[in-house]
Amino acid sequence: MSRSNYPKQFLDVLGTGKTLLQQTYDRFLHICPKENIFIVTNSDYKDIVKEQLNDLFPENILLEPSRKNTAPCIAYASYKIAKKNANAITVVAPSDHLILDDFAFKDAIHSCYKKAAGENCLMTLGITPTRPDTGYGYIQFKDPDKKEPDIKIKKVKTFTEKPDLDMAKSLLQSGDFLWNSGIFIRSVKSIIQAFEEYSPQLASSFSEGTEVYFTPAENDFIRRVYTDCKNISIDYAVMEKASNVFVRVSDFGWSDLGTWSSLYEHINLDENKNAIVGKHVMLYNTKNCIVNVPKNKLVLLQGLDGYIVVESDNILLVCRKEDEQSIRIFVNDVKVSKGDKFV
Repeated sequence: MSRSNYPKQFLDVLGTGKTLLQQTYDRFLHICPKENIFIVTNSDYKDIVKEQLNDLFPENILLEPSRKNTAPCIAYASYKIAKKNANAITVVAPSDHLILDDFAFKDAIHSCYKKAAGENCLMTLGITPTRPDTGYGYIQFKDPDKKEPDIKIKKVKTFTEKPDLDMAKSLLQSGDFLWNSGIFIRSVKSIIQAFEEYSPQLASSFSEGTEVYFTPAENDFIRRVYTDCKNISIDYAVMEKASNVFVRVSDFGWSDLGTWSSLYEHINLDENKNAIVGKHVMLYNTKNCIVNVPKNKLVLLQGLDGYIVVESDNILLVCRKEDEQSIRIFVNDVKVSKGDKFV
């Protein structure tokens, strides 16, 4: 369903009537005023963002000319926001994640906000793992040096990249690892100081734009910066190097919806444990399946057990759930044999 010209944040993958981007935007309207919500996205998606968030201020859409991972986009937003409010506390959140308990999420954000506002620290949200998942990064934590008002706030010990299954099982059994949600809370002062210390090239590049942010010259400046800046994640650029990183242990029904199996866990199942998105789906002797089809499409399935059946635009996928990791291979094969038309 996710294509390079229309990735999953712009899709209603859960069949709720709202895309993941719209759900994320609505969630933050309960945390801060809309004039404080900034969207950082590729310039190719400018019109889609405007269409889906039609009440967002146009100047709050920050356009990246190329894909350079998360560190440059966070640096861009942080330096720009710092010009507007040098004392701002920022939350960085992916736009394509599922969060089921908005109240618990809001409590977690407010707790981290208080700590970030009171001291020089970098906060992140860690999710209590429920299974040895190889699709997530992990955060190891330890007790903080001083007593925290919120006992769920821990000191970060290490970051671990996506593990293999045996390693994931070991991390889960240890009891001191969390899933890395990719959600960060910190003051712009703290993150800018961290960029200056641990990624001076990024700090130098984006600090030069202080005079042009919020002016017509900003776009040309950003195009020049992105030509030369490093392609690097915020974890590698800052978080894994910094000593003032804290994590709040959280549980608010989170998933990055990176796989169909993760989606299966968050859709109501019928009596035969089928997860169905689509208005006209008829199943016969079918169980344990994921079916996601257009609302106006009549689909009849018979005799399936444990399959993924997905149709989107001009693509139909039928794949066993247990072989889901092969979808990456399928995508590469499609690129080779059919070109970029279908991806």
